[in-house]
Amino acid sequence: MEFPLWWITKDGDLDCLELYERHYSCKHYADGRKRKLFVGPGQKVVLRTELGNAMFVWREFVDDCIDERTGRKQEGINCAVFRNESSYLSSTLIRQADRIADCLWPNRRHYTTVRASAVESNNPGFCFIMAGWSRCGMTKSGLIILERTNHGRND
Repeated sequence: MEFPLWWITKDGDLDCLELYERHYSCKHYADGRKRKLFVGPGQKVVLRTELGNAMFVWREFVDDCIDERTGRKQEGINCAVFRNESSYLSSTLIRQADRIADCLWPNRRHYTTVRASAVESNNPGFCFIMAGWSRCGMTKSGLIILERTNHGRND
């Protein structure tokens, strides 16, 4: 069994805020205000490593992200942010985050989106795929949709 790597923290955790501000999805205020929170509304869980060099955010909310093939909105628990600057394998961190979400939201689909042009990989989302996720679509704005639907079986 793997040693637990995640600590539960809160929206606004200063180490996570710094990580978020380096994430490609970070939105900066036009008027230059300093951000205090980074997750947004809805039910959420913010995870961080002990040293604060990786973060993962689960969020349950009404998502307007639509799969361009099916025309359907995304349902389930959303990985809103994942950033890993630690020495841990991203796939290990994702598998552990999945287990936490499985406890909090049993039998729910996990999903996320990846902007391929914003990541330094020839295979965007590969760390999620190595953690048992799969590509399942594309948004109208060109984001890759990834999901994990095998509830509790990603070891």
